[in-house]
Amino acid sequence: MSWIDALILGIVQGLAEYLPISSSGHLEIFREILGLNLSGAEALEFDVALHVATVLSTIVVLWREFVPLCVSFFTFRNDDNTRYVWKILLSCIPVAIVGLCFKDFVESFFGGGLTIVGVCLIVTAALLAFAYFFRTRHELAGDAAPGVGKRSISWTDAFVMGLAQAVAILPGLSRSGTTIATGISLGARREQVAQFSFFMVIIPILGEALLGIKDIVTGESAVAGAVGTLPLVVGFLASFLVGCAACKWMLEIVKRGKLVWFAVYCVIMGVVCLVW
Repeated sequence: MSWIDALILGIVQGLAEYLPISSSGHLEIFREILGLNLSGAEALEFDVALHVATVLSTIVVLWREFVPLCVSFFTFRNDDNTRYVWKILLSCIPVAIVGLCFKDFVESFFGGGLTIVGVCLIVTAALLAFAYFFRTRHELAGDAAPGVGKRSISWTDAFVMGLAQAVAILPGLSRSGTTIATGISLGARREQVAQFSFFMVIIPILGEALLGIKDIVTGESAVAGAVGTLPLVVGFLASFLVGCAACKWMLEIVKRGKLVWFAVYCVIMGVVCLVW
C-alpha cells in the first residue's frame, strides 16, 4: 500500500465514520477501486487504526462533554455524568462479546469482495428510512406521540443501541447510522442519540487498538508488514483531521432530521456494489 492509497482511505474513513454510510463498507469499496489486496485480518487491523483516529477526533470535537464525564466517573461521583458513563459501558457489552468470541468469523467478511457490502448498505438504508418515516418525520411535523423525541437516553436505549452496534460490525452496515436510527426509533432525543452514538464507540475501538499494539510488539500483527509505517501514519492523520470536520457536520444533520437522504445514497451504492 502506498501513502497515497492510505491518504485516500484515511479521508474516506474520516467522512464515513460519522455520516451514516458505513466507513467499513466504503473502505472495502475503495480497496477494490485501488486494487489493494489485503487479507481479512490485514484489512480489519488497518481499519481499526483508522477508527482510532476518528475516535480521537470525537474526543477533540466533544471535549466539553467528554471531560466532565471522565472527571465524574473517575472521582466516583454519584451524578448524571457517572450514570451516563455506566450507560456507555452497558452499550459496549454486546460488541465486546462479538469481538472476543467471534473475531475470526468477523474477519472473514473483510477483504472478501463487495457482495456483503452491497447487502448491508441496503439494510442501512432501510434502517434510516424506518427511523425517518416512523419517528423523525412526525417529530418535525409536531404530531409525534407525547414524550417521543424529547427524553434522554435510558438504560434500555443504551443496551439496545449496543446490540445494534454489535451487529453493525459487518462491512456496509453503518455503525453510526444503525445506532442513531435505533435510538431515534426508540423515541430518544435526536441530539442526545447522536452524541451517545459517537461516545459509545470509544471504548471498543480503543480496546481493539490496545490488542493491536500488543500484536505489533510481539510480532503477531498482520498489518504492520503489509501496509508499512508511512502509510499507517498518513492514513491515521487524514482520518483524524477529516473526522473532526465530519463529526461537527453530522451533529447538525441529526438535529435537522436529514438522515433520510443518506438512505437514498446507501441504496444507490448498495446496488452499485452488487452489480460490480
